[in-house]
Amino acid sequence: MGLLDRFRKKSPKRNKDTGTALERYVKSFNHAVDGIVYCLKNEHNMIIIFIATLVAVIAGYLLEVSANEWLFIITICGLIASCEVINSSIEATIDLITTDIHPLAKIAKDTASSATLILCIVALIGAIIIFVPKIGGIL
Repeated sequence: MGLLDRFRKKSPKRNKDTGTALERYVKSFNHAVDGIVYCLKNEHNMIIIFIATLVAVIAGYLLEVSANEWLFIITICGLIASCEVINSSIEATIDLITTDIHPLAKIAKDTASSATLILCIVALIGAIIIFVPKIGGIL
């Protein structure tokens, strides 16, 4: 089979909801909100991330951070929350596939959660760079 034949071949379609385009977008949005609500209710790290984001936003407001500093704060908080949601998704998928303790399942879960940890370390370093001089200036 040639390269062009592979592109012409029909790819499998996902099972999608029926309805108009707008109805499908609304359903998709609602599914995404359901995922966030699930994580907030069931993933303890997501609550910690939410509280840390709240603290960072309040501190940024009180310490009058610059626009560039706001961009970092908002971006890193969003990345951490998104990474945690992806981590939860990976863990749920592995749990769906097997409930057995398997070394590869452990590696997948551990490395997925380490991605969130890496972003949290970056956020901590950024917070030190942004907030410590401002707090030092007040004292």
